[in-house]
Amino acid sequence: MDVARFKKLPVLGIMRGVEHDLIEPLMEAVIDAGLETIEITMNTGGAAESIKKARRVAGKRLTIGAGTVIDGKSLKAALDAGASFIVMPVLVKDIVAYCVKNKIPVFPGALTPQEIYNAWTSGATMVKVFPSGLLGPAYFKEIKGPFADIELLACGGVTPENIISYFENGADAIAFGASVFRKDWLAKKDFQAVRDRIKDYLTAVKK
Repeated sequence: MDVARFKKLPVLGIMRGVEHDLIEPLMEAVIDAGLETIEITMNTGGAAESIKKARRVAGKRLTIGAGTVIDGKSLKAALDAGASFIVMPVLVKDIVAYCVKNKIPVFPGALTPQEIYNAWTSGATMVKVFPSGLLGPAYFKEIKGPFADIELLACGGVTPENIISYFENGADAIAFGASVFRKDWLAKKDFQAVRDRIKDYLTAVKK
């Protein structure tokens, strides 16, 4: 992962529970919409194979990482599959230490000020504040008061309607998942709806 490039379009799409045969059309929809960074969660059936397929389809057009990496086994599977960054719902110090040592961008999850501080000082590329929707954009302003230098990724509850507020209050990046990769849309193979919803997010960010 090119972190500098990610910061220019700091939007992360999270694919969880997506069937393997939908990967190719979804990658094309994501790329066509203009998104540049995707994670496939490791608690998805066949996640490693989906990461490999996503990389084959996307080539250099998309940065592919792995999410919900919470132990050594899932870390190894993700990296063997070609994931170029690692995301976690919590701080797992051993995983962060491995990623830092091997120069792999890593995004551990945290919520409270102490958890956020611990994740950042462990070597996080950014701290994933999760679930952000419980506390809203104003929480980021409060966190940035004492922790101005800590970079924060808002995950959970971010919409095109409130995305600007998250950035204005101190979020450095945002993530979306089930609100875009909706089960009903995927069941109908409505990739146009996915594409359009991603564009809604990106349009809001670029404003």
